[in-house]
This record gives sequence, structure tokens and C-alpha cells, in this order.
Amino acid sequence: MHHTVRSNILRLYIIKLSKWLMLTMPIVFLFYRENGLATHDLFLLKAVYSAAIVCLEIPSGYFGDIWGRKRSLVLGSVLGFIGFSLYCVSTGFWGFLVCEIILGIGQSFISGSDSAMLYDTLQEAKEEKEYLKIEGRLISAGNFAEAIAAPIGVLIAVISLRSTFFFQAAVAFTAIPAALTLFEPKRREMTGTTSFKQILRIVRYALFENQGLQATIVYSSIIGTATLTMAWFVQPYFVLLALPLAFYGIFIPLLNLTAGVTSMHAYKIEKKFGRENTILFIAISIASGYLTLGLFNTLGALFFLFLFYIVRGIATPILKNHINEITPSEIRATVLSIRSLIIRLAFVILGPFLGWLADRAGLPSTLVAGGGIFLVTGVLAAFFLINAFRDHAYLPGEEQSDPSR
Repeated sequence: MHHTVRSNILRLYIIKLSKWLMLTMPIVFLFYRENGLATHDLFLLKAVYSAAIVCLEIPSGYFGDIWGRKRSLVLGSVLGFIGFSLYCVSTGFWGFLVCEIILGIGQSFISGSDSAMLYDTLQEAKEEKEYLKIEGRLISAGNFAEAIAAPIGVLIAVISLRSTFFFQAAVAFTAIPAALTLFEPKRREMTGTTSFKQILRIVRYALFENQGLQATIVYSSIIGTATLTMAWFVQPYFVLLALPLAFYGIFIPLLNLTAGVTSMHAYKIEKKFGRENTILFIAISIASGYLTLGLFNTLGALFFLFLFYIVRGIATPILKNHINEITPSEIRATVLSIRSLIIRLAFVILGPFLGWLADRAGLPSTLVAGGGIFLVTGVLAAFFLINAFRDHAYLPGEEQSDPSR
């Protein structure tokens, strides 16, 4: 590949690591308590963070399509640094609220534009077939960073809880020079007058007019919601198993490492078993993970949790690749943002319901219920997507008519 292509990929690795190396994650609740906040404040602040992302998910992707992926990534990186820098000097709920809003906005400008930048970069070098392999490695690097961040963050917190945020701000800063030195690959420009109506046209095209893209987004969103929901059930499940607290710092990194390793080899799995078989395998395996964890509540059940994370590692790069393959380059960031938006909205609806159910019916019954939901929706969406393949609705993005007109 061309030298500039390799330099772009390296910089995208740095941006990915700056977002996933979350040193503050294992101590953030203790930090809030030290500053006079309660448990409900924690969940409220994180809800605000998600809301900020949801509100700007599609507009920020549209920004990347209109003004360039590089500008979007630079803006997101700067806002990420500002958010954590403000955390270093904030002391109460309202100060933390501002930080979370800034961080959420920053994340929305990176979401979608990073994957679109990678695919466009490879496409310019006529290496787009390498996307799945490299996206898998990027996701793997993120999982590795998340795995090592927890023990490092705890060690830094020995100095003071606030010192962890100073280090986090330094990590966030590394994304800025990486984003500034990206090159913008050539791509088809969006036509027509830029406006909110154009965003709606792209949404209509992606979700209603293009059958292949519609099926891909629906399936990818269901699987994404299932994996995101399970991530929040991991610690309650450890409590259910009466796992000693010291083992949290061992098993959580191991789970992320497991997903990271399998992401690196996801392209090999799809190549070996075929696209249709892989789609069905992911849907059934994700639902089975919920069901087995709900039915078996012993330490041996951790084996099923690791299997779930293996499938999670396989699914993420493969499903992003499916969307990139079928999406016209001039709207790629917007379409990827639509997927992220649907996942977050689905979680906002489903997450609180499953949490409420866990408090009343118990975690095992809730996991079984979740497994049933994702089995039905996942398998139906899988067949919907497979039928789109067979009906030839799944065409390369550049062969589609311009949806931005």
C-alpha cells in the first residue's frame, strides 16, 4: 500500500487507542463519591453522555461526509481532550455534567468518521478488500487497550483518584496530532444543497429505499444492542456468582483480550464459513450466550461468557464491513452513524426494562428473557439479510444511485 495509506492507518490506531484506553473506568464511581455524588448521579451523568451522542450521532456523521472525515476526527479529538481536562478541575455534579456533554459530543464526531476514513483510505489505494482485516485489527487494538487500562488506572489512583483524570487527559491529547496529520482520501462528493432535508433523504435511503442496506443496518443494530447490553450485565453476573472483587480486575481484561484476539481473525472466519453461514452463526450464538448464562449460575458458566466475547469479537468488524461495502462513499459516515444511533436508542429502551426485570425476577430469568428477545429478532433479521443477498439487493455502494440528491 502507498506510504500515505499506511500513515493514515497508523494514525487511526492512535485515535482508537486514545478512546479505548480508559484509565478512569475502574475508579470513576469512587471519584464521584469523593466529590459528594451518589449512585443515581453516576447513572444520570452516563445517561447524559449517551443522550449527547444520540442527539448528534447522525448530524456529526453528515458533517464528516460534507466537510471531511479529517475535520470531524480533529474536532472529536479536541473535544475529548477538553472534556477530560475539565474533569481534572471540576468538583461537583454540574461541572461533571458539562464534561460528559462535551465528551459525548466529541465521541459523536469520531463515531462513523473513523471507519469511513479507513475504508476511503483503502479504497483510494485499491485495497478495500483489506478493510475487514484492518478494521478487525483496529477493534482488537481497542479491546487490548481497554483490557490493560483497568489495572493501570487502579495503580495511578493510588496517588489520588483525581490524578487518574490528568493521565486520561494526556491519553486523550494523543489523538489530536494523529487526527491533524491524517490525509483526506479522494472520494465522491455529496451533491445537492447541504441541509437537514438532505440528512432525512439519506436516512430514508438507508432505512427504506435500499433493501440491502436496510437489512444490513437492522441486523447489525440488533447484534450491536445485544453485545452492548451484555457488557452492562457482566459485573452483576459476577456478583451473582459471588466472585471475589480481586478477580474483577482479572476476568474483565481477559474478556476484552478475548474479543480483541478474535477480531483480528474475523475475516478468516467469514472467508472459511461463508457470509450467510457466518450471519446465522453470530445471531444464534449471541442469543445462546444469554440463555446459557441465565440457565447456569456456577463459576463454570464463565466459560459461556468467554464464548460470548469470542462471537462479539467476530461480529463487530464483519458487520461494519458489510455496511461499508454497500454504502456509497459520499454518505458512508452518515450511514455508520445511523447504525450507532439505532443501537443506542434500542439500548435506552431495552436496558432499563431488563434492569427493572432483574430487580424483580432475578438476573438468571432476565438473561433468559434477553436471550429469547435476541434469538427471535436476531434470527429474523439474519434471514432478512440473507434474502437481500440472494435477491441481489446487496450491491457495492458505488453502483447505487446518488442518495444525497
